[in-house]
Amino acid sequence: MSRVPSLDLVERVAAGTVPAIGRLISRAEAASPEARPALARIYARAGRAHVVGLTGVPGSGKSTMVASLTAHLRKAGQKVGIVAIDPSSPYSGGAILGDRIRMADHVLDTGVYIRSMATRGSMGGMARAALDAVDILDVAGFDTIIIETVGVGQDEVEIAKASHTTIVVSAPGLGDEIQAIKAGILEIADIHVVSKCDRSDANRTLTDLKSMLTLGALTTRRQDWQIPVLGISAYKGEGFEALIAKIEAHRRVFFETETGVRRRLAVARFRLEKTAENLLIQRFQAASAERAGPLAERLSLRESDPYTLAATLLEETLGPGASP
Repeated sequence: MSRVPSLDLVERVAAGTVPAIGRLISRAEAASPEARPALARIYARAGRAHVVGLTGVPGSGKSTMVASLTAHLRKAGQKVGIVAIDPSSPYSGGAILGDRIRMADHVLDTGVYIRSMATRGSMGGMARAALDAVDILDVAGFDTIIIETVGVGQDEVEIAKASHTTIVVSAPGLGDEIQAIKAGILEIADIHVVSKCDRSDANRTLTDLKSMLTLGALTTRRQDWQIPVLGISAYKGEGFEALIAKIEAHRRVFFETETGVRRRLAVARFRLEKTAENLLIQRFQAASAERAGPLAERLSLRESDPYTLAATLLEETLGPGASP
């Protein structure tokens, strides 16, 4: 069976054909140059879906929350795409799919598309091809696309630059009343959610978060939007209607206000710089494959230092002036 050209997959994606969606996302992950013209066409046709980023420290119940939120969005008639970013296997480089089992109820639902992606060493909690996957799902007709990040704490802030609405999830009883503060991600939230609110100690976490946000408002003010703190319980199915109402309200802020214009510009700049960074890394890796060996041997023998040899490698691979 011959390989279908990526450009031929674009119309199939637009028609919602599941195999075509999967193939094009796989080619985006593989960073195939052949797929770039197709991804360019996809980008030109995207921009309709609402992209919701969801992050929080490990143990806060992100995947369970995504599964419950998806169920409520489906009841409201929306098609939901999920890009679930997982840690990479140190052996294969692929995603470790341990927590996808929590979304098993949606596997047979044609109105839900779930894609796990490996971080592959990417800092900031974002997989390199996640934004391409979002565009593909957008063009395929999904109304809300949820990016669930890996949950590694201080490196999670990229999600705020890649999504329209950012949700930070906290949970009671994780050893610190406000885990988001400890992780340094309190300020990136458009919506704060405290999960597992069926627990008796949840009210303290809710109160502390609201207090911290009140103090923050004295020095940092957001026009057009007051950051809400909501409690949910996936176990009891409570709080999701209020959460969906806030997500929809923030969607209007993103698409219809001056604040949203600035946010869209910031998202576009992040996308531009991230894409340039990825292209630069690919170029460097291809060009340095042969040159790095002899320089590494010199380094191991301590004939020179890492900074001098790294500068040499940059100049030999990327040209004069590449080294700062």
